[in-house]
Amino acid sequence: MSKTSVKSTALEQRVSLAQDGAGPWLMQVLTRYGLLLLCIALVVLFSLLTPSFASMLTLQAILSSKAKIALLALAATIPMIVGKIDLNVGFGIVLWHILAITLQVEYGFSWQMAVLTVLAISALYGLLNGILVALADIDSFVATLGSGTVLYAIALWHSGGRQIVGDLPDAFIALHHTEIAGIPIVAFYVLIVAVVLWLITEHTPLGRCMYAVGGNPAAALLNGISVNRFTIGAFIASSVLTGFSGVLIAAEQGVGQASVGMDYLLPALVGAFLGSTTIRPGRVNVWGTVVGIAILAIGIAGIQQFGGEFWVEPLFNGATLLLSITLAGYAQRRRLLNQKAVQRSQATPADNNNQTATHP
Repeated sequence: MSKTSVKSTALEQRVSLAQDGAGPWLMQVLTRYGLLLLCIALVVLFSLLTPSFASMLTLQAILSSKAKIALLALAATIPMIVGKIDLNVGFGIVLWHILAITLQVEYGFSWQMAVLTVLAISALYGLLNGILVALADIDSFVATLGSGTVLYAIALWHSGGRQIVGDLPDAFIALHHTEIAGIPIVAFYVLIVAVVLWLITEHTPLGRCMYAVGGNPAAALLNGISVNRFTIGAFIASSVLTGFSGVLIAAEQGVGQASVGMDYLLPALVGAFLGSTTIRPGRVNVWGTVVGIAILAIGIAGIQQFGGEFWVEPLFNGATLLLSITLAGYAQRRRLLNQKAVQRSQATPADNNNQTATHP
């Protein structure tokens, strides 16, 4: 692990304005930050077309409603870094938010103990998924689809197909409904989680090992990296973050019902896929995911202010998912070509030096 000091961007082709000219440099900027620029452009456009869009009320509504999706998208990002997909960012919160309420209403748990219990059970569930994928060698899509369907059935059985309603403590409700300087506290949860994940994935040996596992598991294994351990750990971390999101949904709604949850799956995956096309094009990354969710949130909010119908949001999410997967595939191919170009450029000087040493 001590030898993994090479930067995660070592094989990215660097373009300099002075050396390569304005064209290649501008193309690199647009490739890396195009979605971020589009996000800013959408804010400006909607603000000019509908003055009410550029208001604190709109900002609060976007942050409050989309923060849980952002957390779930970050949860989906973690296993995607190691080359896996976790559908339980949608299935999981169905049970987790119901459990957070029933433990307090029906079993007399304190809200603190209820939250800790949900996080502990979600961690064990993530461990199960990790074992199915890493040790049983089941495809992650199939494994999480199967286990998620079972989890959804358990949620239906646990709730009896009815709404779970009860008197919840104010401190529990405050987990979602508190504001700091006019900003919903859930936005700060997203910021904290994003910063922590960014520091881990981009600036620690742990993160570089995760990207190595996702990029080439066989090569990672040959280099002494425990592929199974990192895969299982990614599913545990993703599941715990999903459990926390379920707790926030319970605090927001105050009602547990099995119909809540699946609407979060598609936008969360869209945000993670879309994120792999920006900031670090061709690979999943934390800030790219945040930008991807921002695009979805701003786009949908702007369309709704123009009087968009109820079906606009799923249409927008589905179309964006198709677009994001297409762009992600293109960005991945460009990244591989850039890596090969860098490797060739690094190998050429070495060959020349060897020839010079052989024939002085």
